[in-house]
Amino acid sequence: MWDNAYIVHFLGDKPAKLLNIIDECEKAGNPDMAIEFVSTSKISFPGSGVAALASGEGMIKEIKQKMFAQVIGPNKVNQLAHVRYYKNVDGLLKVMKTYADMLKPRFDAVLETLDEKLAGKDIITWKVPEGGYFISVQVYNGTAKRVVELSKQAGVTLTGAGSTYPYKNDPQDSNIRIAPSYPTADELRQAMGVFAVAVRLAALEKLLAAKEEA
Repeated sequence: MWDNAYIVHFLGDKPAKLLNIIDECEKAGNPDMAIEFVSTSKISFPGSGVAALASGEGMIKEIKQKMFAQVIGPNKVNQLAHVRYYKNVDGLLKVMKTYADMLKPRFDAVLETLDEKLAGKDIITWKVPEGGYFISVQVYNGTAKRVVELSKQAGVTLTGAGSTYPYKNDPQDSNIRIAPSYPTADELRQAMGVFAVAVRLAALEKLLAAKEEA
């Protein structure tokens, strides 16, 4: 089992309460079952962040033994730079709050356009995230790749269909992960207008094909 989560920050002023999976594994009698990896690469400079991991005592001991023969040592200069910049947990949270303030209008633009153009339709559902970098959308079964294709033909590049699944193997071909962090809010509204048309057209194609086969 594995998961890839980018929920480093929260978008609102009231952070959601998240369970500590390491503690939960220990309570269940499997302290070494989970390994958590964290990094500052997405909040400092890509490829130059400080990374860490957490697990049960037994797993940490095994990992240390393997890493001892694999690496000479950490980049202490980079570690010091991080400490001097962030200083402490409060400093890190302050930086993440600036990212949340920057991202929230973009997320709002996507969600508002989805509500305006696709709410109440039986061909799509979506989650309203409390944090992270993505909005998970479920389109009509068997049309996710087609939606991505149609959007690209109209000039809108989406994250590849099934990106949330291992090896991008989505058995229902229905999940699309919208990443609103790069474009401006106005650009996102235009792009989501195209996306809405693509979702409808792909579903219509699928329904008409099923009707012809019947």
